[in-house]
Amino acid sequence: MIAVSVVTFGLAWWLGLYLLVRDPRKRLLQRASVGLLAYALVIVLPLPAMAMAVPAVAWTGVVVCWLPVRYDRWWRYSALPLLAAAYFAPVVVLIPLAAALVLCLRVRRALLAAATVLFGLSCALLLVDVLPEPLVIASAGFDLLVFGVIVAVADAFDEGEAIRADMVRSLLTSAGLGAVFGGQVALFLDDRLVPLLYGTVAAAIAVQVLANPLALLVDRVAVPDVASERAELRDAADALPRRPPLDPADFVKLTRRALSNYGDLGKLVASPLTELPVIDARLAARGASDQPLERAAELKSLLLESICRLKPRDGDFGTSDEWRHYNALYFYYVVGIRPYSRRTKREDLDPQARRALAWFVNQVPERTLHNWQNAGAKLVAEDLFSQVDAP
Repeated sequence: MIAVSVVTFGLAWWLGLYLLVRDPRKRLLQRASVGLLAYALVIVLPLPAMAMAVPAVAWTGVVVCWLPVRYDRWWRYSALPLLAAAYFAPVVVLIPLAAALVLCLRVRRALLAAATVLFGLSCALLLVDVLPEPLVIASAGFDLLVFGVIVAVADAFDEGEAIRADMVRSLLTSAGLGAVFGGQVALFLDDRLVPLLYGTVAAAIAVQVLANPLALLVDRVAVPDVASERAELRDAADALPRRPPLDPADFVKLTRRALSNYGDLGKLVASPLTELPVIDARLAARGASDQPLERAAELKSLLLESICRLKPRDGDFGTSDEWRHYNALYFYYVVGIRPYSRRTKREDLDPQARRALAWFVNQVPERTLHNWQNAGAKLVAEDLFSQVDAP
């Protein structure tokens, strides 16, 4: 049935793009997105059965992101050989799923194991061709969609964000656009217009989900002088539905997340710390409007003040133990030094920042810096929490 295929394709296409837009740099989201988008293309294009190897291998790649690092190395070394082997023997698509099932059972991830079994059964049924193809497609698509939602929820939890409102908003908007534009093609549907139906639905969903990246691309060409400011405003607007309620029990985690987003006001808008009473008082004191970006800017100032209170009073820069929390937070988050990244080169550092960079690179292991940041974030959280009842 064409209706089942279109709905399954639309949902897989939407969720794949949604996960990718959340953060294209994260391996977890990259792999889940590749699996969903590849499955959507399997539904639309006349691809051989071996094409199901891509969603299957991507599924395994997502599973190993939640396991120790050694499993991820194994996956990276085996992914391409498995895809190549599937070209000659489509049944190979079941191998990565079997491996994922074993790994899930070893680490006692029952939900992931059950989802993997169901998806593996759908792939097997698609290969042996014993059930109606629309039923098998819908079954495999349902498993992938559940898996994609699990990935989105897990990522939102790690980011300290709410996910339901943002995801529902994106889904309803995408479904509405897909129905409006795809429905016009469906009214006159015949065999020749089936590719146009899929293409119209895909384009409508992509335009909605990729609205911000596309707008940024257009702004850089049409209005380059204000492109970054417009992008910041769009990010702030998108962040509002992702703001969770402020839970004092998660104060340290929220502070750590706010520090990691220190240089991005658009992401700081999503922090529930912007609802602190002290921010209300500070906005009123300087006569600022109660707007999301103003609150984010005030939170940024609060974080900087708390970090600066960690600085010892015996000089401008030091490397003794009493300096470690200040250095780990100030130079990493505020100044923006990334001492262990080969892709980040800064030519605009002042003498103190250059000394700090050399010290990090030569004397501070990456794991040690991470531990200092966690301890420093806890101190900053305690300082912020002491101001919760400020008038």
